[in-house]
Amino acid sequence: MSKITHVGIVGTGIMGSGIALLCAQAGYGVALVGRRPESVARGMDSVKAWLGRLVERKQMTAQAMEEVLGRVQGTTDLNAVKRSGMVIEAIAENLEVKKELFQRLDKLCPPETILASDTATLPIREMAQATGRPDKVIGMHLLSPAPLSKIVEVVRSELTSEDTVQRSRAFCESLGLSVVVVKDSPGFIINRLLAPYLLDAVRLVEQGVASKEDIDTCMRLGCGYPAGPLRLLDLVGLDQFHDLASSLYQLLGDPKYKPPQLLTDMVAQGKLGRKSREGFYKWD
Repeated sequence: MSKITHVGIVGTGIMGSGIALLCAQAGYGVALVGRRPESVARGMDSVKAWLGRLVERKQMTAQAMEEVLGRVQGTTDLNAVKRSGMVIEAIAENLEVKKELFQRLDKLCPPETILASDTATLPIREMAQATGRPDKVIGMHLLSPAPLSKIVEVVRSELTSEDTVQRSRAFCESLGLSVVVVKDSPGFIINRLLAPYLLDAVRLVEQGVASKEDIDTCMRLGCGYPAGPLRLLDLVGLDQFHDLASSLYQLLGDPKYKPPQLLTDMVAQGKLGRKSREGFYKWD
């Protein structure tokens, strides 16, 4: 089996650009594909910003930064992924849209190319069945933001081959990530456990049980979490988490995953957390 030297990333948002950065830092050539020139430009700017911070902190030289940037090609042309041994999609959390993309990738890429999804909740099996290579389709769920993620959930459906699992594990380990292999199931491990915790924190605010500051302080000092749940929601993005929780609620039918009205209202008001400069907290 040929060695993976080039990676295609479809999606130029926070996750897509972050995964592209990880791959380029690990020495892979990267095609970062977006739908519009402006979204590609934002994705490339995000990669540059992350690298710039590393240079400022003297964790990377300016020359090394240019070498990493030189490995990333930003483009709107999906054909750029044709030579990739691994293609990772990080587009909207919509199953039909993802299935359509996988159909296109299946036709474009060589038979040995692994097609991976960064989905946080959606079934890998259904994406696999949209292709003619279901044995080479796998989930690869990193935490947000990807450059700070220490772990990846490698998600195998019953259609995924053992060879694909092992090649994907080796690839993720080459990015410096710890790997857990999990069965295809809504929310996998992390979000299945994390979502109810974060939603309950929102409910405590909604019910006036305690202030956001006190809730966060209790979980930091009482349970040893590095960040409280409401601050964490601001960092993740309230809209992104609302979509994730809604997807889990739809898939599992369990009311503990239903977004509270407060969260829905905040998203509708554009209070999305750090990226909009206001969520549960105000951000500079």
